[in-house]
Amino acid sequence: MSSIAMPTTKTWISARDHSDSLRPLALAAPLLLLLLFSFGAPIVALLSRAVYEPTIANALPLTIAALRQDSGAGVPDEAVFRAFAIDLKDGQAAGTVYEFAKNLNTRLPGARSQVLRVARLAAQDQAITKEAMIKAAPLLGEEKSWSAIRVGTNRFTSFFLLSAFDLRWTGQWTIGAVPADQAVFLRVFGRTFLIATLVTLATLALAFPLAYLMTNLRPAMAAIVLVLVLLPFWTSILVRTAAWTVILQKYGILNDLMLWLGVTSDRIELMYSRTGLIIAMTHIQLPFTLLPIYSVMRSVQPSQLRAAQSLGGRPFTVFRRIYLPQVMPGVLAGCLLTFILCLGYYITPVLIGGASDQLISNFIANYVNAELNWEMAAALSFVLLASTLGLYITMTRYLGLDLFKMG
Repeated sequence: MSSIAMPTTKTWISARDHSDSLRPLALAAPLLLLLLFSFGAPIVALLSRAVYEPTIANALPLTIAALRQDSGAGVPDEAVFRAFAIDLKDGQAAGTVYEFAKNLNTRLPGARSQVLRVARLAAQDQAITKEAMIKAAPLLGEEKSWSAIRVGTNRFTSFFLLSAFDLRWTGQWTIGAVPADQAVFLRVFGRTFLIATLVTLATLALAFPLAYLMTNLRPAMAAIVLVLVLLPFWTSILVRTAAWTVILQKYGILNDLMLWLGVTSDRIELMYSRTGLIIAMTHIQLPFTLLPIYSVMRSVQPSQLRAAQSLGGRPFTVFRRIYLPQVMPGVLAGCLLTFILCLGYYITPVLIGGASDQLISNFIANYVNAELNWEMAAALSFVLLASTLGLYITMTRYLGLDLFKMG
């Protein structure tokens, strides 16, 4: 008779441990799915627009087929123009020609009005010629225009990501800089990182001594100071920004205070200036820098400092070699958190900053809400997200910082 193997006690224990380890995952599964479909999927769909743009390819099926038969690299022959006219006529009838013209205009400034003019002519004339199309749209007689169309017929493109770095494909299939009057994004990214750095340094200069003071106060007094710091944090960022628009006015409270203290002899313009923007952002971001520093400072044992002083250490030496290394993780965590949040500021630069103080988030919002150029918005968002993730990975890997372990 064959014997039936019975499960051992060790097997039962292993199976039970396995089920216990899966239980937390099963409980969190609904939340993970909600985050995936409501947060992750929309972000991926948006960022994909930076490299996937089928508008031109969908609008010019006959032109693409004709271009494959055309061996030249410059202005194509009559057959390509005839196919282009048919595609424009079909797009005019389907109502998609405007979207095609707008998309081509991002690659070739000034093309939208000329393409729409040719589309109207093609809808009226069944046998429109190459010369007539070039007369109505002179851009179609230039080699650079057809280079842009040929590049645009690819559904996957690097055009928008290159544009985010003020670069473009040249006629010789090499990457070069855009004209100086069109190069704006690198300057805006530099401005964004500069303002984020200045605000981070300003909050650190205020948060570090304040956190040190709170650790040396009596618990009741430290709690009062902490509440005063967190009180603005509990109000909406829009309300706080609106309050600063009142305070920073030329005849506002801050100007009155500086005149009374003798800091200035005349009223200064703080609204719609970079100085006012940094002041408002520093006030809003102060709790984000303070709290990580304060939480780490509370964990430092005062007995270590007294022991170092009893062994002959001078106050500055004790601070530099004993105290500062222990609180540095909190300093880095607070600065990193503030810096990352400042990169995405939108409301405060709009209400307080001037025209030359708008950050990259303002440009992204303009492309989404005003120009309806989702591809350029996706490209700028991708560059900003990649920069933020790169900064966080650098801090965690090379400086040993982990925001999730702070507290």
